[in-house]
Amino acid sequence: MARFRDTGGGLKRIAILGSTGSIGQQTLEVARVLSDKLSVVGLAAGSNARLLAGQVGEFRPRMVSFAGPASQLRESLPPRSQPAPETVTLEEMAAHPGVDLVVIATAGRAGLAPTLAAIRAGKEVALANKEVLVMAGALVMAEARKHGVKIRPVDSEHSAIWQCLKGEQKRKVARLLLTASGGPFRRYTSRKMEAITPEQALNHPTWRMGRKVTIDSATLMNKGMEVIEAHWLFGLPYSRISVVVHPQSVVHSMVQFADGSIKAQLSRPDMRLPIQYALVYPDRHSNADLPIMDWDAALSLDFEPPDLDRFPCLRLAREAGAKGGTHPAVLCAADEVAVDLFLSHRIGLADIARLVGDTLEGHRGVARPSLDDVLEADAWARRHAGKWRRR
Repeated sequence: MARFRDTGGGLKRIAILGSTGSIGQQTLEVARVLSDKLSVVGLAAGSNARLLAGQVGEFRPRMVSFAGPASQLRESLPPRSQPAPETVTLEEMAAHPGVDLVVIATAGRAGLAPTLAAIRAGKEVALANKEVLVMAGALVMAEARKHGVKIRPVDSEHSAIWQCLKGEQKRKVARLLLTASGGPFRRYTSRKMEAITPEQALNHPTWRMGRKVTIDSATLMNKGMEVIEAHWLFGLPYSRISVVVHPQSVVHSMVQFADGSIKAQLSRPDMRLPIQYALVYPDRHSNADLPIMDWDAALSLDFEPPDLDRFPCLRLAREAGAKGGTHPAVLCAADEVAVDLFLSHRIGLADIARLVGDTLEGHRGVARPSLDDVLEADAWARRHAGKWRRR
């Protein structure tokens, strides 16, 4: 692996894995505004060669990683008016000596290996991939402790908790309160949810996200995964992590303390704010592109408990997290298969929970899994879920 010379001029050098996805693109929006503080030195994408090529042309990274055919990316790049970026793997980019901070914005299990590579290389890690901690939270956090790496959460909910905990004593925390928008079907009956189409489910009322996480938001699976993430990030038992439905998406999460007081982080729903906080922590920088709360206008904030009968994915995720071992990895894999089936109109939205539940029931878990055990559980779950049929 080539070592490029540091010409960053004191800028924080960032690599963005998953640069063509929703989080990756918004990370680049932040980097564009804070170009006097951040230098994009690595970009990695899965299949969108044209978008990646445009990002390479603008940000001129020194490294690039593309999961598709190399010829496809070469053909999309502009005429050579600059040195061509070095082509590397995700793991090489994550561990590269010319990188200070790695943004893990890839989807699914693809984020696990580069996250571990970044941690083992002692890099700062901004984590936007839910599946990394859900699949292998014990392994990832053990490596982070071993190498002295603090994981910086990018999810708005975990960023909110991270901010609320700053300066507080962990032993004084009574409960973490993760907020959920409730998605577009918060008021739907169970019967009405059987007829939901992918097009309806992709129309989230408040957030701009990728297709997978938007469907997970509609089923509340994303919130269940966030409970598991919070368990690993903040070291609290599941009994002290709650979910509260908050449709306005203004309160991004809360922390309740031993004396009954509650701290909350509020802002307009825009992922660029928690992304920026993770990139420049512990500093805070002004960004004129970020929306500001208007306190001269009327504002109502509503909260209600989630309905686990209509949204069983939240219950399934909590149960998988409590069982531990390889069960959360099976949860992730089965959900990924189920969402793909739903988006291709082969199953209904309500079938996602049925498929995931059936897969979890059929799994014989490993209590203290190695990385190989986690990956084998993931592969088994994909095979099992791929054979699932409506009953």
